[in-house]
Amino acid sequence: MEIIRFADLKPQSWRNGGGVTRQLATHPKAASTQDGSWDWQVSIADVSKAGDYSPFPGMERVLTVIDGELLLLTVDGAEHPLEKYRAFRFPGGASTHASLPTGDIRNLNVITRTGSFKGFTSIIELSKKRAKPLFEGQLGILLQGQATAAVGTNDPETLARYDAVVGSDVDTPDILGRGFLAVVSIDPVEEGPDGE
Repeated sequence: MEIIRFADLKPQSWRNGGGVTRQLATHPKAASTQDGSWDWQVSIADVSKAGDYSPFPGMERVLTVIDGELLLLTVDGAEHPLEKYRAFRFPGGASTHASLPTGDIRNLNVITRTGSFKGFTSIIELSKKRAKPLFEGQLGILLQGQATAAVGTNDPETLARYDAVVGSDVDTPDILGRGFLAVVSIDPVEEGPDGE
């Protein structure tokens, strides 16, 4: 079972210098969030001032506010008020500006290469009685509360806030606890019969 400990992640400045990001996972593995060689990336960003987002042409973004009350995102001129735990999908190359009407926020970002992968973020409430399994292509990130992760009858490992558990179809980790978990799914895009 692989656990990515949030406390061990090094903060990196945004490409445009407007915030700080901690990279949870990329494929293929990249040295930094600024290295555009990856096909998908999952990261957590701290936003403490209004400003423009770095463009990611040819990518699709799913952004979820995971701490703080409200992010006002303007995408290609249209305003979108984003409340906590509500995932929002938009083109990575769009002109995007963020305002913070209620103060600092923290975002969960899923960025995927259009046509190669599709990213999804679901927020689920954890249970102490019914385990949440994580499968291949999924990451489970503890947003709030207390939880453990275990494979089969092995001793459970305690998760700290924002720790991420990597899913597997072979040794599928189960998450138990109380609180909220973000489940990020990265699905390969299947080509159609005509190559599209």
